Amino acid sequence: MEMLLRNTLLFLAKSQAANRWAQRYGLHFGAQRFVAGQEIPDALAVTRTLNAAGIMVALDHLGESVFTEEEAVNATRDCLDTLDAIAEAEVKSRLSIKLTQLGLDIDRDLCRRNVTQILQKAQAYGNFVRIDMEDYAHNEVTLDIFRELHTDFPDTLGLVIQAYLYKSERDVEQLGAEGANLRLVKGAYKEPRTVAFPEKADVDRNFIALIERHLASGNFTAIATHDEAVIDHAKLFIEKNNIPRDRFEFQMLYGIRTHLQQALVLEGYAVRVYVPFGRDWYAYFMRRLAERPANVGFIVRSMVKA
Repeated sequence: MEMLLRNTLLFLAKSQAANRWAQRYGLHFGAQRFVAGQEIPDALAVTRTLNAAGIMVALDHLGESVFTEEEAVNATRDCLDTLDAIAEAEVKSRLSIKLTQLGLDIDRDLCRRNVTQILQKAQAYGNFVRIDMEDYAHNEVTLDIFRELHTDFPDTLGLVIQAYLYKSERDVEQLGAEGANLRLVKGAYKEPRTVAFPEKADVDRNFIALIERHLASGNFTAIATHDEAVIDHAKLFIEKNNIPRDRFEFQMLYGIRTHLQQALVLEGYAVRVYVPFGRDWYAYFMRRLAERPANVGFIVRSMVKA
């Protein structure tokens, strides 16, 4: 039953009709639990609150449904404005971007130019940008663009790698040799068993293996998980291998396991929370529900109380 619900939620995440309905009703019925708001001031308010609690942030101006060059240019401007706002507000936040939002499905060179603009501004501010990994269809081209740009922006650009893909073991090994700053996640898209581990236990084992491999490589590792068993395993590995605390951080999502975030801060670990915002929030929200279908109960209760 849970798998059926998860698949349904992932299907709805791609539905344009459902997206239009969601845009009509806005951030109601529980979406605000996972999305900071629709505008930059909303995101900055959340960032300040998290910073005050000792937690760093990665802001993501949401948007995946980009079909024209004009939309890609506008999305690029949103990212540039976000970097400006971070600098002006003097908050502890980095920027997360998606290549499809910046025109990857329209024109590869357009996307590369847009990302370059963002990296140039981030570099000028001494900030950092991480390219989020999307579905498997965009995996290789994302890796290619990352490698092209990482040469010119080695200290400004990072990448996400998903543990549920078979190929990620090889990717992490190669990227580690190239000095990449990686955010390691389990993965949230629905992929066929031909490219991804179908069983959660296998994903968990690969996730731990990737964390250990990249930590041991000497490169910065962002351990992105709410799984306490994985976090505890990482802590033991870090202690056993004397990994410096400035070479890794734990990352979580806004609205999820907030008590665990604070507990890690109190233990002296660096913690960063991924904070999404923007008007195109629907697909992100549905994937969060699919990751933990029990959250659907929370949303239903919100609707009843509305």
